[in-house]
Amino acid sequence: MSAAGTTSPRRGLVLGAGGVLGAAWMIGALAALPEARGWSAGEAEVIVGTSAGSVLTALLSSGVGVPTLVAHQRGERQPVDDPGAGIEFDHDRASGGALPPRPRLGIGSTHLVANAVLHPRRLPLLAALSGLLPHGRGTLAPIGELVRAAAGEEAPWPTAPQALIVAMDYDRGRRVAFGRPGAPPASLPDAVMASCSIPGWYAPMVIGGRRYVDGGTCSPTSLDLLASYRLDEVVVLAPLVSFDFDDPGSLVGKVERRFRRAMTRRVLHESSKVRRGGTQVTVLGPGREDLEAIGVNLMDPRRRLRVLDTSLRTSAAALAEAPTLSAAG
Repeated sequence: MSAAGTTSPRRGLVLGAGGVLGAAWMIGALAALPEARGWSAGEAEVIVGTSAGSVLTALLSSGVGVPTLVAHQRGERQPVDDPGAGIEFDHDRASGGALPPRPRLGIGSTHLVANAVLHPRRLPLLAALSGLLPHGRGTLAPIGELVRAAAGEEAPWPTAPQALIVAMDYDRGRRVAFGRPGAPPASLPDAVMASCSIPGWYAPMVIGGRRYVDGGTCSPTSLDLLASYRLDEVVVLAPLVSFDFDDPGSLVGKVERRFRRAMTRRVLHESSKVRRGGTQVTVLGPGREDLEAIGVNLMDPRRRLRVLDTSLRTSAAALAEAPTLSAAG
C-alpha cells in the first residue's frame, strides 16, 4: 500500500523459448526494463518461463539479479551480495554446441503421434511433429546444476515471484506448468530441464514416471496462462516473435522468418486472452538489428555476446516505444 492509499500495480513477466541466443537477447531486454517501464523483474508477482526462458525464470525467482546475469554472460566479476555470485557456468559449452549430437533411432513418442492422428485439432502442429523426432543424446545436466546452485539443494519452489515452468507431457501432448496449483510435483532443476528438452536434441526428462519435453512445442510463450491472474500489467519477452523483420538471403533464413511470423500470430492470440481480463500486455521480440545479430541458428553460442550487446542497446528504446495492448486495443 502506497502513501496515497493505493495498491501497487500487480505485474507479470513472461520469458519465452529461444535457445542460447534467445536467452542472451532476453537478458539484454531485462536490463532495459527498469528504465523503460519503471519496474524490474524481481517486482513481478509471477514469471512464466518456457525453454530458455525457464532457465532465466528459475534464476530470477531464486533471487539472482539481472546485473549478475549480464556479468555472467560476459564472464565478468559478479556482485558479491547476489545469490548467483560465484556460480560457474560455461555458456558456450553447456548446451552442447550449435548442432545436436546424432540422435537415437526410432520415433520419440508413438503415443503422441497416435494422439495427433486421432485428434488432429487438439495439438499444435509443432507439438504433434515433435512426437516423430527420435530421442536426442544431448544432456541438460549443466543447466540443472546451474539452477541447483542458484536455488539451493533443498530450496522450496519459488513463490516471490511465483515461478511457472512450462513443459509438455511427451505422451499425452498436454502442456504442464510446473509450479501452478494442481501441477505434478517437481524440483525446480528438474522442471527447468524438462522445459528445455528439445525433441531430437535432448532426451525427454522423466518426472514422476512421465516424460516431458520442451514447452516451446506447445507455445513460444504460454502467455495465456496468466489470463486467470487478472494482473494490471504483463511484459512478454519473446525471442521467437518479431514485428520488424530483416531479409535474410539464405533459404534457411527465409524459412525461419516464416516460422517466426507464425509464432508472432500465436503469441498475439494468447495476448488477446489475457487482455480480456483488463490486463495491459506489452509483447517485445527481436527487431531487425537483433535478428541480424541472431542469424538463423538460435543455439549458436558464437553469436551470444554480439546478441547480448545488441539487445542491451536496442531493447531500451524498443520497450519504451512498444505499444501496450489493452482490452480495447
